[in-house]
Amino acid sequence: MPKVQYTDDKGLKMMENMNIAFASGKGGTGKTTIAVNLAYFLARSGQHVQYLDCDVEEPNGHIFLKPKIDKSTPANVLVPVIDQDKCTSCGECSSHCQFNALVTLPNNVLLFPELCHGCGLCIHICPERAIRDGDREIGLIEKGTATEGIDFIHGILNVGEPMAGPLIHEVKHHYKENCIRIIDAPPGTSCPVVKTIFDADVVVMVTEPTPFGLHDLKIAVSVAKNLGRPIGIVINRQNGEFPPLEEYLSKNDLPVIMALPEDREIARHYSTGDIILESLPVYAERFTELALNIGRLSGKT
Repeated sequence: MPKVQYTDDKGLKMMENMNIAFASGKGGTGKTTIAVNLAYFLARSGQHVQYLDCDVEEPNGHIFLKPKIDKSTPANVLVPVIDQDKCTSCGECSSHCQFNALVTLPNNVLLFPELCHGCGLCIHICPERAIRDGDREIGLIEKGTATEGIDFIHGILNVGEPMAGPLIHEVKHHYKENCIRIIDAPPGTSCPVVKTIFDADVVVMVTEPTPFGLHDLKIAVSVAKNLGRPIGIVINRQNGEFPPLEEYLSKNDLPVIMALPEDREIARHYSTGDIILESLPVYAERFTELALNIGRLSGKT
């Protein structure tokens, strides 16, 4: 099927250097579907687009954008290395570690590396200078070029690694200037989500018109509001009215910036890893609406 061409728009040009984060209160709402299709839409409209998949525990944006990975590098975090010969077991390091990653015993100090947040406090406060910098690999950062020239980056957390935050930080460290940055957050409302969306110009909350979707949307919205981020709502798989959702959005002055209907063809193309707009260009107008509404929410258009 021939690809649809989109025309450039001054409103889209003004979105340059924006951080647009896609989040959801629960998995399965279609967050990544909306994010990758907006990235595709903007790239086809002539914009420079960077897609950062911060769902490092289970990244899936690559399934749709199909990047050619050019570079894969290990991601490391700082961990203390303790010289037991110098250590006097004074307990300064363990008593100041708020994450309980260190335990002082009579003859040595135990380190639990999975609990260490890499803050380096123990290194600075050790009176015997018995602690130095070390590092530990927590995952991979992969970079490449996806369809329509989209600059693609994602992180892959090592299996069993308990903390996603440091790897998310590494992914976001690769921000590029002079482009629109699409940031795919993990589902839910935990620390990795906060780490992903705290610097977003706009947070797009993707939800579904179901009781479960509404329940988790409320929690996710409260997180974004506490961070002071502008919020826009995308309703995915819309199938008629759902009064509880409409009442909640109206009461909390949350704008619906796009709705995508429940469509069997969308589901079919999703299941094979297709970009919706490439296979079903009839939905291009909806993503035009989404892009321009995001610009309005940010105050840039």
